Amino acid sequence: MIETSLFTPTDDALSHGYFRLEFNLRSGRRADHSPMEAERRAHTIDRVSRSSLSASRLALLFFVCLLHAAGQANSGSLHLSVTDSAGHGVRTSVHISSEASQYRSIIETDNQGHVDLRNLPYGTYQLQIQQEGFAPFSDSLEIRTTMPTRYRVQLKLPTVNQTLTVTSASTLLDPEQPGSVNRIGSGFLEHRLSSILGRSLQDLVNSQPGWLYEGNAVLHPRGSEYQTQFVVDGIPLTDNRSPSFGPEIEADDVGSLSIYTAGIPAEYGRKMGGVVEVNTITDAKPGMHGEVVLSGGSFATAGLFAKGQYAWGANTLGGSADGANTDRYLNPVVPENYTNTGTTGGLSISYQRDFSPNEQFGINVRHERADFDIPNEQVQQDAGQHQTADNVETAGVVFYRHAFSENTIGDVRGMVRDNASDFYSNAESTPIALSQHNWFREGYVRGTITAAHRQQEWKLGVESDNTFLHENFDYLITDPSQFDPGTLPDFSFAAERPDLEQSAFVQDLVRAGKWIASLGVRWDHYQLLLNKNAVEPRVSVSRYIPSASLVMHFSYDRVFQTPSSQNLLLSSSSQVESINPANFFRLPVQPSEGDYYEGGLAKTFFDRVRLDTNYYRRVENNFADDDQIENTTISFPIAFRKAIIYGGEAKLNVPEWGRWSGFLSYSYMVGNAWFPVTGGLFLGSNAGAAEENLNGHFPVTQDQRNTVRGRARFQLHSRVWMAAGVQYDSGLPFEFDGDPATALAQYGPQVLARINFARGRIYPSFLVNASAGVKVHKSDRVDMQLQADGQNLTDLLDVIDFGGLFSGNAIGPSRSFMMRLTTSF
Repeated sequence: MIETSLFTPTDDALSHGYFRLEFNLRSGRRADHSPMEAERRAHTIDRVSRSSLSASRLALLFFVCLLHAAGQANSGSLHLSVTDSAGHGVRTSVHISSEASQYRSIIETDNQGHVDLRNLPYGTYQLQIQQEGFAPFSDSLEIRTTMPTRYRVQLKLPTVNQTLTVTSASTLLDPEQPGSVNRIGSGFLEHRLSSILGRSLQDLVNSQPGWLYEGNAVLHPRGSEYQTQFVVDGIPLTDNRSPSFGPEIEADDVGSLSIYTAGIPAEYGRKMGGVVEVNTITDAKPGMHGEVVLSGGSFATAGLFAKGQYAWGANTLGGSADGANTDRYLNPVVPENYTNTGTTGGLSISYQRDFSPNEQFGINVRHERADFDIPNEQVQQDAGQHQTADNVETAGVVFYRHAFSENTIGDVRGMVRDNASDFYSNAESTPIALSQHNWFREGYVRGTITAAHRQQEWKLGVESDNTFLHENFDYLITDPSQFDPGTLPDFSFAAERPDLEQSAFVQDLVRAGKWIASLGVRWDHYQLLLNKNAVEPRVSVSRYIPSASLVMHFSYDRVFQTPSSQNLLLSSSSQVESINPANFFRLPVQPSEGDYYEGGLAKTFFDRVRLDTNYYRRVENNFADDDQIENTTISFPIAFRKAIIYGGEAKLNVPEWGRWSGFLSYSYMVGNAWFPVTGGLFLGSNAGAAEENLNGHFPVTQDQRNTVRGRARFQLHSRVWMAAGVQYDSGLPFEFDGDPATALAQYGPQVLARINFARGRIYPSFLVNASAGVKVHKSDRVDMQLQADGQNLTDLLDVIDFGGLFSGNAIGPSRSFMMRLTTSF
């Protein structure tokens, strides 16, 4: 007989003392909600709608009194003028590219020959112009400052038999990049693999070394748990952005990505496992331009994405909309993929006004929603349980930038957003019926001043992030035999509290010959359940050796990471003691503090291939983790005394070599966490075990030793290409203390066959994918490309997580096929 309790062990062994907050839910067949639940759901939706409306009104008021500048760390802008020999402006197409930053763009000047390009990562760029009646033009230029770079091109009359020969080898290595950063540009985005609904952006990040999935597309950079932040057009989002927690940022709406796992600029803080800069801003081309994407394929998946932009004079108006549905939204826990539908939708509108080349203002409003089922295991399916969840987000952003001189720029930026997440269980839920409605309202503001002087560029800034948390949680036990004696049969909790966080930073980018250094320091203040301050120095240094086409770099980051706010009020409340008053253990979850070290090099071969290698080591105190309630979307933050994570990474990148392009990456990682528990909530039998485990260590749940990603693409014809890729995962660790017969009934023999019980790890997986694309139409105004993707072509049962008897499983997609038709105009 298996003895269960309200709070049961995590994936790591109870003997190791790593505990998971569990309610042992048994979900099942799809069923209608009870009248009481329907009324509660309607009331919740009404509250969300009112909150969203209030957020929109507040955002509009916020726009009136707040200024902002959209931008990223280590990026600049280009003001380009193209004239003829007499100085008259020429309307023409300009090709600009950089292999180091994977940036490629074709943009058209206006009738005066002017065009502005923004959010260009620092580096060397190649300019090409071929205009009828003029000689071809090619030159390189450097973007090395946040200050606008002004560049003038004077086209000349052609000479007899003049031709243009262009090489982009000089842009493959950036000699002035002070630390390691992975960039994803337009070429990779255009030919990327199709994704399961809700994770197109996460899949792009997961393709880079040092990142891996655990569970439902939750990104884990170098062993960190829930410590990823997305910086979208200069605004940091520090909450969980996985499909089960937050609406998707659609990859079709992304222009470029810059991904940091070390050498992180001082302007970023609070969530420091990895920083993903997302640029969705497109350059203002005159007239109407846009894109429509139709997609569909396996698992009854269908989606539509459309975006458009109209520019006239100094004004740019843009917008995007998307909608999709699928029968496979989250990772199922058994191969049968029970109850796993999902529907998403979103709308955004933006406006920008350039009052002058030195002054810009703009606003952006977006609304997104996702509704989905929670996958069932076999026993849950038989029980008739049905669980659903949703998340809704409405946000408003405003920005303004002013250049006081050629060497000084000031900007302020701000955001207001509402985010709500709900969870429902039907009346047949057993052994417990659970519901949740959590939401928060966030107000963010930041101001910075950037000044360049000779070989230095200073950036100073302050920011304030005020988040007002609201939590509503309740349960009703329907089978008391499944819980510890004395467990409260029903429980309700409601609370609200502000999370007030402020910071200030200063950083200096210094150039001294072949040396370049980024020197910064950051101060953070965190006030929620605890009141903490921290000072964090950041240093990145690189040395360029031209004779070897080599850049060596080293970085040190001091980090201060705030706990996840998901159910933090519940797990920290004294009211929760009533669940099991005879046996409980609770400690406040402390912020994580630690030191990140990295050393590495970047080298080019044959002017066509780039190799990046890095070795890193991370030491963190109060190592953050989470307790997820079985296969639900509800989790609680916890922390352990410390963690040490180290490893190495390598990436071989071929942007273009004749008709070939591609990449191959490898990651090796070892991660261990140490007792005792320093934060979190434990009840029942786990409470005593949490107090008793004071020594020893165990592998973190992201301790995957070997990870390989690779893809090669071949251009068969100017309009036809093919690609193939591989993915290898050596397997995550797990701990199993349950009854094999019960586990067999829950998950089936196929899942258990993929589990190596002797080693305590999932067996390795090797997945193969293939793609093909064709330009079905190309003209001066309209381009149409059709792409077909096949993934997991060997149809391997890809078990990502195995949590034992009462923890969550996650199974990757079976063999699947997708098609995507992209029309650009």
